[in-house]
Amino acid sequence: MTASPRSIVRESSAASPGSKPCRILAIDYGRKRIGLAISDELQLTAQPLLVMERVNRRDDLRRLRDICRKEAVARILVGHPLHITGEAGEMAEEAARFAARLRKELRIEVDLVDERLTSWEAAQMTAETGSAAHRKASSLDDVAAAIFLREYLERRRGRLRPAAAEKE
Repeated sequence: MTASPRSIVRESSAASPGSKPCRILAIDYGRKRIGLAISDELQLTAQPLLVMERVNRRDDLRRLRDICRKEAVARILVGHPLHITGEAGEMAEEAARFAARLRKELRIEVDLVDERLTSWEAAQMTAETGSAAHRKASSLDDVAAAIFLREYLERRRGRLRPAAAEKE
């Protein structure tokens, strides 16, 4: 039985009234690069942060830990690259293992979120805004992370219909 792609996200309230504002870090996981995007403290907006070139597991985790401390990150979203059919392939399983490792090592809440078509959408968006030339030599992984972070934030605010409703 396959879970619906959007059901992978566990919903919980972000910052309750009176609590300290915190950010959400989105990670577009890849074998060579990791794209990062971050929310503002009120969790209203999503901005590309940077693209990390992978070094090794230990250094990657250390750099992510440093970013989480510096940016006051309370939750991490890891993109779950499911096939268009919703099935998990090799990269989806690898991203799930990476998310579990982050949860254990960083002791921050980590969720998997459906990231299908975000790389395509990132390429379309940069082409439409004219920033494709600027991005030509670089990766769009941080933009893709910002897209699934934005969708996550909108879904939490009730602005985005659930995936099942989108198919109608």
